[in-house]
Amino acid sequence: MSAAARLSPESRGILARISALFALDAFAGGFLSSAMLTVFFHDRFGASAATIGLLFAGARVANGLSHLGAAWLARRIGLVNTMVFTHIPSSLLLVTVTYAPTFGVAAALFLLREGLVEMDVPTRQSYVMAVVRPEERLVASGITHLVRLAGWALGPVVGGILMQDVALGTPFVAAAAMKIAYDVILWAAFRRHRPPEERPQIA
Repeated sequence: MSAAARLSPESRGILARISALFALDAFAGGFLSSAMLTVFFHDRFGASAATIGLLFAGARVANGLSHLGAAWLARRIGLVNTMVFTHIPSSLLLVTVTYAPTFGVAAALFLLREGLVEMDVPTRQSYVMAVVRPEERLVASGITHLVRLAGWALGPVVGGILMQDVALGTPFVAAAAMKIAYDVILWAAFRRHRPPEERPQIA
């Protein structure tokens, strides 16, 4: 039996829509690979490899803390709201990084952005697992991860061309615009499709 045949019609519809959005988000994320960020910080500010390495180490710490904060926030405002209302500010912060006057300012804005940007990772995974049937979760996880990997693989190709042929910060502004579009569409499409634990309990 094929993977698609193991999904209910409702789940297929949900996965088709959300996978398309995840692909857009991952494609934009591909513009922000460590290699491209390294080129940006080096060429724009003259930052050394050691300094950029420390910056990325701090970013990973901020990412880890954001995963912990996501669970706390999702319990209060819901999974979709947590995904969207932390992701949009992180994209706006990304734009400010490209226009920062000094490396110190850019690094601070980048670390602040990294403290928000991955709050959608655990909430995204939790949401997908919650809106499909328990027996469909493995297939749903595989599909959504596959489309994200495909989008991520294509992103650096286009981002590199933009960085080389347009301007150094263009990939990051373009990524922010695509990510904000993803968030707006996601919120519009799924804000009313709540997972079971967020639905009102009937006495």
